[in-house]
Amino acid sequence: MRGKVAAALQPRARLAQFGQPFLQPFQEQTILTLSHELSELSATPFVSLMAGPTPVDEMPRLRAAIGGGPRLLVKRDDAIPFAFGGNKVRKLEYVAAEAVAAGADILITVGGVQSNHARVTAAVAARLGVRCLLITNGSPPARPTANALINGLLGAEIEYIPSRDERAGAVVAAVERLQQEGRRPYFIPLGASTPLGALGFARAVGELVAQLNEPPDVIVHAGSSGGTQAGLVAGTILHGLPTRVIGISGDDPASAIASKVGQVVMGVGQLLGSPGDAFASASPIEVDAGFVGDGYGIPTDQSREAQQLAARTEALFVDHTYSAKALAALIAYVRAGRFGDDETVLFWHTGGQVGLFA
Repeated sequence: MRGKVAAALQPRARLAQFGQPFLQPFQEQTILTLSHELSELSATPFVSLMAGPTPVDEMPRLRAAIGGGPRLLVKRDDAIPFAFGGNKVRKLEYVAAEAVAAGADILITVGGVQSNHARVTAAVAARLGVRCLLITNGSPPARPTANALINGLLGAEIEYIPSRDERAGAVVAAVERLQQEGRRPYFIPLGASTPLGALGFARAVGELVAQLNEPPDVIVHAGSSGGTQAGLVAGTILHGLPTRVIGISGDDPASAIASKVGQVVMGVGQLLGSPGDAFASASPIEVDAGFVGDGYGIPTDQSREAQQLAARTEALFVDHTYSAKALAALIAYVRAGRFGDDETVLFWHTGGQVGLFA
C-alpha cells in the first residue's frame, strides 16, 4: 500500500528534446481505426455530475480588442453547475464511479488551501454520502474564504501539512490509520489526473464535436497536473481530429507536465484496449510554461490584462492561478500572429473563478 500511494504522487520523466513550446514527437497515422476504443469509452461507468453539455460561445469583442486574428471560441466549463464547476468535475465523474464500486466510505485527496480539486472532491463526497479528508499543504486560514470556506461548508475534514513534500507520507499515514479504524478509504491523486479521470475530457471532446460544424484548429487551456490535457489529447486521437491542444502551465516546468501528460495518455489507451505506446504517439503534446511569471498563483501583468479584457469584453471571469495565465498566452499568441485569420482557436475555460474571492 505504502509503495502504491507514494508512486502515485511522483512525476514520471520520459520525454527527450522538444521545441517551443515544449513539443513531444509523435507519429502520424499511428492509429487507423478507434471504433473499439470509442465503444469502450461509452461503456465505462461514471457518476453523472454534469447537467448537460457546457456552452460554446463566440468571443467577438475580445477578438476585436486584441486586434483581430482567428475566430475565438470559449468552452464554458466554468459554467458547470455542480460545485461551482471547473475541469475537475468531468474527471471526478469517472473516479467517483470507481470509488463507489470499491465500496469507499471516505475520499482522500491532496491540494493547496485554495485547491479547486479539493473543493470538487469534497462536493462529490457530499453527493455520494461519504466522508472526505483533504490533506492540505499550507496553514489554516484565520478566516476561511473562497474554496477553503466551501470545503468547510461541505463538511470536509482538513489535515494541514507544511508543504507539498509531505503529501505522500501524509496520505500513506491517513490511509493506514483509516483502515485500522475499519474505514474503506479511496485515495484520489492530485487533480484526479489519472487515466481514469482523463476519460472525462476524452468524452468531452465528443461533446465538443457534436456542438460545432467543424472542430477548432487549436485548443488552449490551463494545465498543471496533466489530466485535462491528457484527456483532450486522447479525445482528439479517438475522434481523428487534427486539432492542436496547447496546455499553459500555471506552475511546473513544461517538461514535467508534458511527461505526465504522455504517461496519462498512454494509460487512457490501455484502459480503452489500445496499445498504450501506439496510442500516445498518435498526437503531439504541447506545453508552454512561459506565462507562469513569478510563481504559482502570483498574478503577472499579462494575466491582469487578460482578466480585465475577458471581464470587460465578454463578461467572462478568469483567475490568476490558472485560467488568466492561459488566456494571457492565447492573447499573446494572437498578437504575435501565430494563428491564421482563417483558423478557429478555442479557449477551454477550466473554471477556478471561486479563487477570485480568496
